[in-house]
Amino acid sequence: MTERVGESASPRVSGKALRVLIAGGGTGGHVIPALAIARELRDAHAAEVRFVGTARGLETRLVPEAGFRLDLVRSGQLKNVSLATRLRTAIDLPLGVEECVRLLRKFRPQVVVGVGGYASGPAMLAAILMRVPTLAFEPNAVPGLANRLVGRWVSAAAVNFAQTQRYFRNARVTGIPVRAEFFAIEPKSATAPPRLLVFGGSQGARVLNEAMPKIARRLLDQFANLEIVHQAGARHAQSTAEAYARAGLADSQRVRVQPYLDQMPREFAAVDLLLCRSGASTMAELGAAGKASLLVPFALAADDHQRRNAEVFVNADAASMLTEAELAEPDRLLNELATLLADPQKLSAMGERAHTLARPDAAQQIATMILHLASKG
Repeated sequence: MTERVGESASPRVSGKALRVLIAGGGTGGHVIPALAIARELRDAHAAEVRFVGTARGLETRLVPEAGFRLDLVRSGQLKNVSLATRLRTAIDLPLGVEECVRLLRKFRPQVVVGVGGYASGPAMLAAILMRVPTLAFEPNAVPGLANRLVGRWVSAAAVNFAQTQRYFRNARVTGIPVRAEFFAIEPKSATAPPRLLVFGGSQGARVLNEAMPKIARRLLDQFANLEIVHQAGARHAQSTAEAYARAGLADSQRVRVQPYLDQMPREFAAVDLLLCRSGASTMAELGAAGKASLLVPFALAADDHQRRNAEVFVNADAASMLTEAELAEPDRLLNELATLLADPQKLSAMGERAHTLARPDAAQQIATMILHLASKG
């Protein structure tokens, strides 16, 4: 078990100190909004917030670093995995629920918040069985498996799209919580060198890792001062760096390949354009930071929700988009990036329009929902 405890005092709700358990994780798309909710509860309402996750997710690093206690339970994947993995998960699920029941009895939270991911299902099921008020957070147009399983039984839900409300009881459109640092990003200095950030999410995106090195040399030749920062994911960082090396950029000071970028608001502040996926959390960060982007939706995303996310920005002239099929043509990617980078005024306008799509009060709205549930419990 990995754990760390914050030191803040807790407010009173019906005579009791406010305690909230946040369940779920796995990828940055789950963990990062969850941390934004936790910080709002801790900093604005002095709540004691505790997390439950699994040993395989990013929460094992990010949650303790943020100063919150983390408990680990057994859980696994049911979707897009082998039969053997599904069988192991089916065996682990009741054990995970039992572990969560023990945790709930010990911690006694007034509300359990499920953010999706491996641990969300067992914890939310345990809370529902014990009649602890529950809030589901769902950033995508179509809920993930964990939230679909518990949707009809949760006390309330915070969603990002109006059409998602039909999957839950008492759902409200709040948007996606984003760290305050993204909203605090200042316009980039006109004298700073242009920079492109290639960002495939917390685990990287193989299609971006393979496509970008193929055209990087020609792009850098077109823009003499251009810098490229590429988050490739822990599993793909070495192969991506080797691909840049094969392109003749092994010792280039203008290309930086990283497994994971810890200070993403700082990275956003320094870039002019992002080449990235269109997951819900990424889109929320683009809006908060007011940054232009070339979006490549994940082709296998459930119900094509990444394309739907991207189309919201494209239709608002806040981003451009290429499909994975189009990305297979290197010249198509090169021409699209070069056209955007050659027009700084267009990039600035795209960023301003992206910023109008942001929801700066999402964390506050979700915290208010949690406080309301706690007051009724």
